[in-house]
Amino acid sequence: MTEEVKALWGEELAWIADEKLREQTCKTWELALERSVLKGDDLNRIPFTLLVGPDLKVTFMDHKRSVVHIARDAGNKINDMYHGELTCDMDVLIAGAILADVGKLLEYELDENGKAVQGDYGKYVRHPFSGVSIAEQCGVPAAVCHIIATHAGEGNMVKRSTEAYVVHHADFMTFLPFKERLKL
Repeated sequence: MTEEVKALWGEELAWIADEKLREQTCKTWELALERSVLKGDDLNRIPFTLLVGPDLKVTFMDHKRSVVHIARDAGNKINDMYHGELTCDMDVLIAGAILADVGKLLEYELDENGKAVQGDYGKYVRHPFSGVSIAEQCGVPAAVCHIIATHAGEGNMVKRSTEAYVVHHADFMTFLPFKERLKL
């Protein structure tokens, strides 16, 4: 694992018990960073979405980490409370949550002021598609690629696994209130 990926995801990657899946998840982030104009430090600085406004203080990594933590907590509750009738594969869930937005590293460009903007690639290929492409190149299993593919609106067209539902809702519950909440 590179120091850059370790700095971004050290704690959360350690939650993946399967060593091979942990390594595949790391390699996916390493490949995305290699292909991106963004560096790890940028991810701790740029806003997590370009859809809310220029003054957003919540960074890309603030949002990503919160999604992973919320998904993990929800998966644990599902496993604890549904008597085995509804379960979450925690390794698949955590890897999918960590990788859900990895494709965004290819969507963004930095303008002359260092501000994140959507690049041409991002206008043509949304991050669920580029994320799956990068993950498959790193050997990430289909169950995790399914989460990457279905975590956003594109996933509304297919049936989701339990793990994909959890990541989708963790992601949207921490995005939509910024975009659409009732402000009193």
